[in-house]
Amino acid sequence: MDEKRRERKDQHIENYLRAEFRSKTLLNNVYVEHNALSDINFDDIDTSVEFLGKKISMPVMVNAMTGGTDISEDINEDLSNICKEINIPMAVGSQAIALKDEDSRASFSLLSKKDDIIKLGNLGWENNLENFEFAKDLIRANAMQAHLNIAQELVMDEGDRDFSNNFENLKKVVKSLRVPLFVKEVGFGISKDAAQKLYDIGVRYIDVAGKGGTNFIEIEDMRIFDKDYSEFYSWGIPTSKAILDVRSVADDIFLVASGGIRNSVDVCKSLILGADMTAVSGEILSYLLRGDYDYALKYLKELQVKIKLFMALVGVRNIKELKKTPYKLTGRLRELVEG
Repeated sequence: MDEKRRERKDQHIENYLRAEFRSKTLLNNVYVEHNALSDINFDDIDTSVEFLGKKISMPVMVNAMTGGTDISEDINEDLSNICKEINIPMAVGSQAIALKDEDSRASFSLLSKKDDIIKLGNLGWENNLENFEFAKDLIRANAMQAHLNIAQELVMDEGDRDFSNNFENLKKVVKSLRVPLFVKEVGFGISKDAAQKLYDIGVRYIDVAGKGGTNFIEIEDMRIFDKDYSEFYSWGIPTSKAILDVRSVADDIFLVASGGIRNSVDVCKSLILGADMTAVSGEILSYLLRGDYDYALKYLKELQVKIKLFMALVGVRNIKELKKTPYKLTGRLRELVEG
């Protein structure tokens, strides 16, 4: 089973690079007005924010991707070094394989020595408190992510089919875990109703992980040769709508926008809609695997510069001001929100 799990993780990376279907975040349906009288000094613009008690350079984190294999060990080593250089947080991929497979732990535990970056561990919401504590300690995590991946599991031949106890299990983890718990989707979005249920059990950190980025239905479907799930490739809640839905539940939710966040406009519009943090995964993985370490590092450095450019164009000096920028909804996003 462990060998099959390692093989599946490597297939996920390979299939991500081959995947062709692209849903839309609908962030292009967020209209922000140009400020022709902006009185900003570009060099004075501050993109820094506080995250989990520490100051980081910009409201962007590298989100959960992989771990547990030789390939992913190299990826996590590179990503952690990049995050250190840029001063942004990093989340590892699912640590489920490390619960039983000791050989897989090196790809995660390498982060335990990197206390100069903010680290988030990751397990599925079916795991108990003991497993979450183990995963936390394995990388000395500042916080944990509990991922919701029903759509992915249902497409996998070897995936789970019984989710009846997961929510009750999540309640116990939220109540007793000794670090903050981020509940996140894996690319299909979190609705207003789901966010309300999470809020009611004490969840205060939500990563919407909406439709528009990595599509795990397609990625899993590419591993299967006797079935076809392509009619579900467009399933999910667009990232922009998920941000609005989750934010409408409560102001004290720390909201992470992920799912198709690729550039500075995506980042800034997500913050304007109500996100507190954004996260990239597939995009940075693509720069790393199709290019190299320097190529991925350059992408993030340029991302920060372009965030400042956007801020200058609307006339704001810091992220707090950016989040107050007026906007209007257009097109399909407006239809979904108003309809």
